[in-house]
Amino acid sequence: MMHAFEKIADRLARARFEQAARGILRTAPIRPSDDGVILFSMMGTRVLLPYLVAIKSVHASLGRGRVVILDDGTLTVEDRATLAHHCGDPQIIPIASVDTGPCPKGGTWERLLTILDLRRDSYVIQIDSDVVARGPMPEVAQAIADARSFTLRGEEESDLMDVAAIARQQQVYETTHVQGLIEQQMDQLDIAGRPDLHYVRGCSGFAGFAPSQEGRDLAEAFSREADRVLGRAKWSEWGSEQVTSNFVIANAPDPLLLPYDRYLNFWDQGVPEDARLVHFIGTYRYDRGAYVAAAKDAIGRLTAA
Repeated sequence: MMHAFEKIADRLARARFEQAARGILRTAPIRPSDDGVILFSMMGTRVLLPYLVAIKSVHASLGRGRVVILDDGTLTVEDRATLAHHCGDPQIIPIASVDTGPCPKGGTWERLLTILDLRRDSYVIQIDSDVVARGPMPEVAQAIADARSFTLRGEEESDLMDVAAIARQQQVYETTHVQGLIEQQMDQLDIAGRPDLHYVRGCSGFAGFAPSQEGRDLAEAFSREADRVLGRAKWSEWGSEQVTSNFVIANAPDPLLLPYDRYLNFWDQGVPEDARLVHFIGTYRYDRGAYVAAAKDAIGRLTAA
């Protein structure tokens, strides 16, 4: 549990970031393009400013796509007006309208399932509000051109593995977390018509889903099996959606694992000079002022464009 001093420090760091991020409101609006690419996020009023930094920096780095937002239920009238101006009047989907079917509710499941619906006709890129793009992303652009799904690696060592291998790897660890538990038992999943299954310990903070008529089918089949193995209560815990995102991408044709020296999670170990996208995860988000510096740099580049 966070101590009182740490809570105060976190609030101050958050305030410094919010002050710096307000500069995003003075940058030019996104000019969307209906070119087959959707830049998708689930967000709400609490992350409006960081979201604008994330979406504008990614759009500028790719130079394509239109914005679609899943409203987590908290967007205000003022938020919607701001998003309309800055994001090219994006489509906003209310979270209450998403039917999760046999999958759990909450825990960002509505986000993943909406992505899988949208990918029937488009290439969909999932963008968390705490990412910052830092320049051209040729690997992502090429993945879109080649219709390859991609994911941010969870850690530098993450690799594509068959489900038996991931189960063996994770069985040496004691865990009660839903991700670790299902990874330990992934070789027990029985998904009809898919005997050769793979997995990657990726991160759904930045992930691309190539167009596919498969829609939700694999995600729903995986979720049903996870229910059977772990039980619905455990499978409904936070983290199950990310496991499913990892699984869906790992079993797409020729998936791309983004090179970690250029697309990474921030673990308070600095940001490589040539990093093209950084995901500022919650644990270390405000450490060393790296997030503030990245946001200021992105805003500066957008202002100069």
